Amino acid sequence: MQSRERAMSKKENGSGDDCQVPILCANASLRSRLNPLVDRFRSKFDKEPTFFVRVPGRVNLIGEHVDYCGYSVCPMAIEQDILLAVASSDDDQLRLTNLDPRYEDFHCDLENLGACIENKSTGPGWHKYFLCGVRGAVEAALGVDAPPGGMLAAVWGNIPPKSGLSSSSALVSAAALATIHAGQRRLPKEEIATLCAEAERYIGTQGGGMDQAIAFLGKAGTAKLIDFNPLHATDVTLPEDAVFVIAHSLTYHNKASTKDYNLRVAECRMAAQIIAKSRNQDWKAVQKLIDVQKLLDKTLEEMAAIAMEDLPETPYTLSEICDILGTSQEQLQRVSHLSPFEDSQTFKLRQRAIHVFQEANRVQAFRRVNEDATMNEQDKLCQLGSLMSKSHASLHQLYECSNPSVDALVEAALQCGALGARLTGAGWGGCVVAIVRKSEVAEFLEAMQENFYKSRDTSLDKKHLLFPTEPNQGAAIYIN
Repeated sequence: MQSRERAMSKKENGSGDDCQVPILCANASLRSRLNPLVDRFRSKFDKEPTFFVRVPGRVNLIGEHVDYCGYSVCPMAIEQDILLAVASSDDDQLRLTNLDPRYEDFHCDLENLGACIENKSTGPGWHKYFLCGVRGAVEAALGVDAPPGGMLAAVWGNIPPKSGLSSSSALVSAAALATIHAGQRRLPKEEIATLCAEAERYIGTQGGGMDQAIAFLGKAGTAKLIDFNPLHATDVTLPEDAVFVIAHSLTYHNKASTKDYNLRVAECRMAAQIIAKSRNQDWKAVQKLIDVQKLLDKTLEEMAAIAMEDLPETPYTLSEICDILGTSQEQLQRVSHLSPFEDSQTFKLRQRAIHVFQEANRVQAFRRVNEDATMNEQDKLCQLGSLMSKSHASLHQLYECSNPSVDALVEAALQCGALGARLTGAGWGGCVVAIVRKSEVAEFLEAMQENFYKSRDTSLDKKHLLFPTEPNQGAAIYIN
């Protein structure tokens, strides 16, 4: 077994085929984590799993709320993950069990995936994310050639839910990967990531593709600059003295359970269309802020200035937007793929567009700092920290997706010695990420426990409250 583990290690370090999701043999550490999953699988389904799937969560270092606008992001895969034990079945049933006692078992006919996902009476339950992945894989990857039969899966994860660390996207991605492997197909990582991003939209969230991209393209030892259209990942080597610490705000937000997230997507889309209209471009051809930037052939700095010039600070009503574009609400909703909004809903287009253009520029600056061979380590750390803090200020002031607990946590991190800190993920709760000097991590963790967490009640496991992280490997399939 030791030789097999060494072979696995070589593959995981990038010497194997990087195009497709690797199929590996589990080492001793992973096997110990899989054992409870195997026991649950046997007890529920009275058979052995035939393979396992691991998909990691992620932390986004910078580039928040810009992926669905077409701009690059800089995340890294983390150690926390979703694990599946899987086997095919002879019927057309999907049967799921979760080791977490909070989540009930679930089963349905594979032919009824769409109806189960769209059943509003059950809310965005955990099983719906799994169903999204299965549906996306069947429709995009397997299609009419999918072999008959169902699937059995036992699920376990240690990514804190509703915390901005991509627990839901990891579950969607794990389900899709399991379905594709069970269907005896192998696809490039980029193709699976793209279909998973599209599949998660079945649950109603109009997200970008960052979470799914890093889930499959993540690499141990390096963050990734993720570009879109086409999907592409580039290594970002972080300073050796930089440690990124994740801290939980003790507030939670499920982006599929409220309209907050989709409202921001809509605001960015309509901001792009109004800018296009004001600059004599075809607004109907524009869906993202990057689209109008390309049409105008401007820099990100110039686009931020254009947003300030073309978009007033006062909120718009939907009727005002339609008047400016010369269209009806029905046509706008159809062309722009908008979710329904109440007539009283207002839209802050200027603020959202300025954030996106400036945040996209910060992502590029973050990359340049990491690649600058002439800059010493300490200057790099300070500049990276400054970019992260500016990102949070923009998310708080312009994008309005922070909350008081998150802001207090960011402030506490800075007071405890972080060089920079920002919310990570969709926001409105969840986690922040802070950059800390390696030599000061222990002191930072102790100070945070004393100054932020000690006075607050929490039911969350301490190891999920505050922990340093480093870039981890992306998704993999494991066989016995």
